[in-house]
Order: sequence, then C-alpha cells, then structure tokens
Amino acid sequence: MSEQAAYAKPLPVVTAEDREFWAAARRHQFLLPRCRACGHVWFPPYASCPRCLSFDRGWTEASGRGSVWGFTVMRQPYIPAFEADLPYNVVLVELEEGPLVYSNLVDIDNADIACGLAVEAVFEDVTDEITLIKFRPAGL
Repeated sequence: MSEQAAYAKPLPVVTAEDREFWAAARRHQFLLPRCRACGHVWFPPYASCPRCLSFDRGWTEASGRGSVWGFTVMRQPYIPAFEADLPYNVVLVELEEGPLVYSNLVDIDNADIACGLAVEAVFEDVTDEITLIKFRPAGL
C-alpha cells in the first residue's frame, strides 16, 4: 500500500465552485479567483465575488508567497486523525495577492513560528485526486 493510499485524514470535498482550484493544485499551481468586473482576488473560491457579487469570475496564478498573519499550535487531539501529528501548527497566511488562507507550516519547529514570517507555498500530494497547499519559510 502506498503512502498516498494510506492517507486517512479529512479531505476537502471538491465542488463546482472550487473544482478549478483543486485541479490546479494537483498540477502544483496555486490559482485564486479574480473578479472580471472589479478585479478583486479572494479565497476561498466562491462562485461570486465577495466585493461586488459578480459571477463573472476568472482565475489568476498566485505567487505562492505571503506572511504568517496568525497561528496556533494544536496540542489536544480534537480531530482523531491528527493525533499522531501532535503538536502541529495551523497558520493563517496573508498572501501577497491579499487573501488570507488557513494551512500548515512545514519545515520549521513550532517554537520558531512568528507572525510576519515570510512563507512560500509547497504542494503535498496526499491522494491521486487531492493535493494540499501548505507553506514553508521562504527561501528554503
């Protein structure tokens, strides 16, 4: 059994609104929705623009760069599938493009995480269908 086949943590449910986002992540691209009416970029990828409510949405490739806006270190097994990972971090990253994205920070000790830390996206292929976007300190 491959490591991907053994992935037992919760996975996103792909919907019509975010199908292109997940397809791009599978290709190791980070796409964000961009409103063709007002130019606003947002996340998560809802069907309509949260600024002007237009449904005229396109996609733009994100830089994958940002900074830690906030974080926490999980020390209790609130979700049983993550118990073996304790303690693990959950970060809120402010992307260069503006949106805030929840994820995990990899390749760093939890004690070294700080708000303002520059980060870059990395892609974790967890199943044949799903690739998760995580972050690591920039420049690694």
